[in-house]
Amino acid sequence: MKKVQTQIKVIAKNLSALATKLEKLNSQLMAQPAKKAPAKKKAAAKPKKKVTTKAKAPKAPKAPKAAKAPKAKKTVAKKTKAADSKATVLDNVLDVISKSRNGATIANLKAKTKLESRQLSNALYKLSKKGTIKTVSRGVYVKA
Repeated sequence: MKKVQTQIKVIAKNLSALATKLEKLNSQLMAQPAKKAPAKKKAAAKPKKKVTTKAKAPKAPKAPKAAKAPKAKKTVAKKTKAADSKATVLDNVLDVISKSRNGATIANLKAKTKLESRQLSNALYKLSKKGTIKTVSRGVYVKA
C-alpha cells in the first residue's frame, strides 16, 4: 500500500511539473505578437479550365496540439438538499436501523428504504464492515 502511495505522489509531482511547463509555454505564445495573414487579391475572372484528377500527395500529419494545463479545483462546500437530508443509501439504511428499538429486519428495511435486495445487501455489508451496525441474529440488525 505504501508503494502505491509513493507512486501516486511521484505521479502528482510530475503532473504539477508538466502543468508549470505548459503554463510557461502558453505565456510565451501569448506574449508573441499575432502575425497577420496577407490579404488575398481577387483575380480577374478567367474561364474555368477542366480539372484533371491527379494523384494527390499525402498530407503530412498535423502536429498534436499542446494540452492545456489542468485547472486547479476549487474546494467550495456546496449545500444541497441531498446532503442535508441524508440522501445516500447507507445513511437511509442506518437511519431506519437506528430508529428501530429491537433491531431492523430485512423485510422491514426493504419496505422502509424501498431498495432492492442487492442494494440492501451491499449497504448492510458496508455498514457492518465500518462497524456502525451489528448483527443480532440472522436478518436482524441494530446500531453498534
